[in-house]
Amino acid sequence: MRAAIYPGSFDPITLGHLDIIKRSARVFDRVIVAIMVNPQKNPLFSVEERKTLIAQSVQHLANVQIDSFPGLLVDYVRRNHVDVIIKGLRAVSDFEAELQMALMNRKLYAGAETFFIPTDAQYSYISSSLVKEIARHGGDVKDLVPDPVWRELRNKYRHMS
Repeated sequence: MRAAIYPGSFDPITLGHLDIIKRSARVFDRVIVAIMVNPQKNPLFSVEERKTLIAQSVQHLANVQIDSFPGLLVDYVRRNHVDVIIKGLRAVSDFEAELQMALMNRKLYAGAETFFIPTDAQYSYISSSLVKEIARHGGDVKDLVPDPVWRELRNKYRHMS
């Protein structure tokens, strides 16, 4: 059984992320969408909220599971017997940073293979940071995120400020 992990902060999950998840789920027997817990970041959504939003967004994909982890990705990969790390690429600038990370992961754990999947062109400009910024200022992000995320962003920003 070939397992892959798609790590990220997913704060929040976007249609670009969802594109990578769907495509990965067609190739691998099991795909783990793993939220990386970084105590130095100040996320909009808690880890539990992100897990719920991702689960609602991928409920139609039977071979996708959601998890979270602190610490190094390679430690999680080793502990969970995962063969492949999935990384989505939007632009050449993503590749430079992700290649460096893939090489470091491989140095730390030789069993970690990284597969790069280019995001569909229609999602290449979307990032979680941009989505939050637009939503924070009252802009419409309905075409950038799954419906459960869109509803939660509206609720979060309606109650903020």
